Amino acid sequence: MEKGQRCIAVVRIRGLSDVRGDIEDTLKMLNLNRIYHATLVDDRPSYLGMLRKAQNHITWGEISKEMLTLLLKKRGKIFGNKRLTDEDAKSFGYDSIDKLADAIYNLEVQFSDLPNVQKVFQLHPPRKGFKGSVKKSYKSGGETGYRGELINDLIKRMI
Repeated sequence: MEKGQRCIAVVRIRGLSDVRGDIEDTLKMLNLNRIYHATLVDDRPSYLGMLRKAQNHITWGEISKEMLTLLLKKRGKIFGNKRLTDEDAKSFGYDSIDKLADAIYNLEVQFSDLPNVQKVFQLHPPRKGFKGSVKKSYKSGGETGYRGELINDLIKRMI
């Protein structure tokens, strides 16, 4: 399996209504079963194809190391719905959540491969709402699709 170059955050911003079956399957493969769930993937071609297929229901971009650390500290959960702590990071072989975030950001470990960690982050709706329509692409003034580094601003408002 080939390895990607960048860590990408993916957020589902549209709900269940009127989703085609193949797109629903793609969202399930990305572990995005509900609105305002987020996950982390790398930029290998198979993931990018899945993102393009479901682009009318999600938004994605390259997450910064600081935002990844904040996301793990505030919204990271282990099974049993308990918050991710430094002790949990030590059980994975890392000194702290900061070191774990560095390893995930540099793609040394894949977020979905960590044992006993929930594969999604449950986020709030964004503070002050979305700036555009969730039915239009980001390039045409909406919210869905690829947004690059600006995903960090959206995630910050949703934490």
